[in-house]
Amino acid sequence: MSAAVPTRAEIGAAAVAIAPYVRRTPVLDAVVGGHPATLKLELLQHAGSFKPRGAFASVLAASTRPERLVAASGGNHGLAVAHVGATLGIPAEIFVPATAPAVKVAGLRARGARVHQVGATYAEAYAASADAAAAPGALALHAYDAPLTVTGQGTLGRELEEQVVALGAEAPDTVVVAVGGGGLAGGVAAWFAGTPTRVVAVEPTGCPTLHAALAAGEPVAVAPGGVAADSLGASRIGAIGFAALRHATSVLVEDADVLDARRWLWDELRLVAEPGGAAAVAALRSGAYVPAPGERVAVVVCGANTDPSDLVREHRAGG
Repeated sequence: MSAAVPTRAEIGAAAVAIAPYVRRTPVLDAVVGGHPATLKLELLQHAGSFKPRGAFASVLAASTRPERLVAASGGNHGLAVAHVGATLGIPAEIFVPATAPAVKVAGLRARGARVHQVGATYAEAYAASADAAAAPGALALHAYDAPLTVTGQGTLGRELEEQVVALGAEAPDTVVVAVGGGGLAGGVAAWFAGTPTRVVAVEPTGCPTLHAALAAGEPVAVAPGGVAADSLGASRIGAIGFAALRHATSVLVEDADVLDARRWLWDELRLVAEPGGAAAVAALRSGAYVPAPGERVAVVVCGANTDPSDLVREHRAGG
């Protein structure tokens, strides 16, 4: 994959192209871990995560209309591609690990996608998708490491900045966002590149793709695991995300912190987030990232594809 980081002009053009197809998700002010913050509620996006932004950007930019969309996914990217296919009338074929949550597999089938459950990891599902992706008329949509995918995810950063400024504030000093393969965080970092806004990239300790890459000076393989692995469990940071995030602040949170943030989102805001969607909130609540006094912080809540009964059980377990 090319490691070219999208420009603000490219992200702006993508925002115009996908505007008829994506939701302008709301922002909400809250106090998180004792710090005032603006929450970007991207978990309310179509298909339950930010992923349709990149998927629509990729399909709409295709030189010819695809006959079939093919994607490998831990779940959320597949749901987005299935949604894009259903919206545009293009069949979708999705490869997911056998470990993908049942709620995500059911969502894929409900959106009319042909689903293949292969292997135990995203990497194995991706390898299994190769033949279908190479078939005539197919358009392969990478979950995170493709230029148009990252460009589309960057529209979230643009939208967030517009919303904060429209409320009478300046652009945020800091945007806190979760990292899996780096598509979302890389896109957000690309939008804010060259501006005073910095990016804090958050990963669970079981899925430290960016953290490990920054330590090594290049993308390296990790063995993803833990409560957020179904959405943040890439085995290696994407080349584009790594290039965009080389100067980001990287922090790690424990699984217990992620589950605490998930319960807090429900208890305080009645938002049902999946673990990966709550990871950025966990950074503030756990103290993994501590804003300076007066720092204007925005936090991306990026996914909601979960079984709510899990939240109930976790709530009981957490007291």
